[in-house]
Formats: sequence, structure tokens, C-alpha cells
Amino acid sequence: MTPTSRPAATEDPACTPPRAPVGRTGISHAVFRTARAHRMAAGRLLRGAGLYAGQELLMMRLWDAGPQRQSELIKLLDLDPSTVTRMVQRLEQSGLVTRRPDPDDGRAVLVEATEAGHTLRAPVEDAWRQLEEITVAGLSAADRRELARLLARVEDNLLRRGMDGAEETDGTGEAAAMGTTAGVEGSVSG
Repeated sequence: MTPTSRPAATEDPACTPPRAPVGRTGISHAVFRTARAHRMAAGRLLRGAGLYAGQELLMMRLWDAGPQRQSELIKLLDLDPSTVTRMVQRLEQSGLVTRRPDPDDGRAVLVEATEAGHTLRAPVEDAWRQLEEITVAGLSAADRRELARLLARVEDNLLRRGMDGAEETDGTGEAAAMGTTAGVEGSVSG
């Protein structure tokens, strides 16, 4: 490689995903890579509707439930308030939503989809159908059910155990008997 030439994609560290930590199963790394690829695919599909990945979730809520307080959207999306504020501002600048004071609480702001925002519903639903097809391509119906079951378990693990820090396990992923049942309640049975 000469000083002015670019490295091949396989040589470029920015294009090569880092390897899983030595001595680890690499599951967390695989989840990270998969989530990133899924979000990138969603972004490509949503571009046709003029949205960025994440904005469609806010729009879906407005389509399904009508005008919403911005504070409720923050809770629903589980994002930082400043992130949702910027998202709503961008959607408003694009003419897809409007903001107005809540008539029941002058301190609150209601966000509502505009007519132009409602016209995006079909293209967004189509993008999500395409994303689903891409995501599960080549998987049998049984594989899809198993994947859904395993992902639900992983999500539960992360939400239940990942919020307050790692919990000791017995090596099988179940909570070790330490005077608590936190690792057993609500678990998905195999």
C-alpha cells in the first residue's frame, strides 16, 4: 500500500468489526453488531419516507394514539428528554408534526401528526414489513419462533438484571441462590 492509497475494506479498522474479547463467548458483541446492522437497514428503508431510524417510532405512537404529551413520548421512547425534543423539532420543521399547549395543562406540550405526517403511515409500515423480511430471511418458521423466544429472554435479562448492575449467576444464566429469587421470576421457560 502506498502512502496515498486507501487500505482495502478488510484492512480498514473502521470497516472491520472488532473481535470479541478473548476468552468470552462473544454473545454481547454479536448482539451489538446485529442491533447496529438492524438499525442501519431500518435507516436505509426509512430514508424513502424522509425519516431517520427512531423517528418512525414516535410517528407510530401518534398514528395509533393521537396527540400525545411530549413527556409521554419521552417515557414511551425511553430516551433523554433533549433527544426527544430535537426529534420533535426536526419532525415539526419537516411539517410532519405540530406542537401546541395541552388544554388540560398549560405547562405541557401536545405533539400531533399533521396531514403530511399521516401520509407517511403506509410507507413506514411497508418499510417495517421489508425490514422484517430482511431480518428473518432464510429462517424457518420454527427458527423464527425460537429466535423470538431467545431475544425475549435476552431482553428480559438486560432489563431485569442489567439495570442495577450484574447479578451473580450459576453459570447457566440463572441467578445464583443468594437469598433472592430475582433471577427466576418472570423468566422465559424453555
